[in-house]
Amino acid sequence: MERQPVYRKWTFEEYLAYEEETGIKHEYIDGEIYAMTGGTKKHSVMATNCTTEIGVQLRDSDCYVASSDMRVQISPTKFVYPDFLVVCGQDEFMDDKEVTLLNPTLVAEVISDSSEKYDKGLKSEYYRSIESLQHYLIVDQNRVYVQLYTRGNDGKWIFQEFKQRDTMIPLEAIGVELPVDEVYRGFIFDNPL
Repeated sequence: MERQPVYRKWTFEEYLAYEEETGIKHEYIDGEIYAMTGGTKKHSVMATNCTTEIGVQLRDSDCYVASSDMRVQISPTKFVYPDFLVVCGQDEFMDDKEVTLLNPTLVAEVISDSSEKYDKGLKSEYYRSIESLQHYLIVDQNRVYVQLYTRGNDGKWIFQEFKQRDTMIPLEAIGVELPVDEVYRGFIFDNPL
C-alpha cells in the first residue's frame, strides 16, 4: 500500500489517538505519520491468496495469519502495518487491546509502483531489525516475482527470488511451502517484466 505523509511532528500518544479517532491506518516513523492508502484489486487478491494458502497450511499449528489490520512495533519510534503477517508461538503485544504486535515471525508486503522503493528499502531494513522475524516476503503485483529474506542460523539474512509459477517458496520457520502459482492465482501477465 502507498503511504501519504501527514506533515507535522506527532507524539506517539497523539498518533494513537488520531488513528482511533479517524479509523484510518497510519505508519508512525520518528514523529511523522503516513496514511496508508487503499490497495488495488491485484494487491488485495494477491494478499488474500497468500493468507488463504498459508492459513490452510497452518491449521493445527501454533502459528496464525493476521491481516493488514495488525500494527507491528519496529522500535519505540517506528510502527508499521504489513500487508499480512504470521506469528508462531506466544504472541506478544504492547497494548491490552492486542493491536500492536511485538513479535511477528513473518511479515509480507504486496508491492506497487508507488510502494516498491520503500518496501524494498527502508521498510525492509525496519522489518529485518525485529529480533523475532524469520521471513520477509515481498510480492510484486505487476509480474510473477517474489522476493524472500530468511534469517539464517547465524543471524544473517539469506535472499531468494522466485520467478516461476511452478516453484515453491520455503517458509521453513512457519512450516509452510507457499506455491508461487497460488500467490498469483487468477492473474496472467502478458508482458512479464
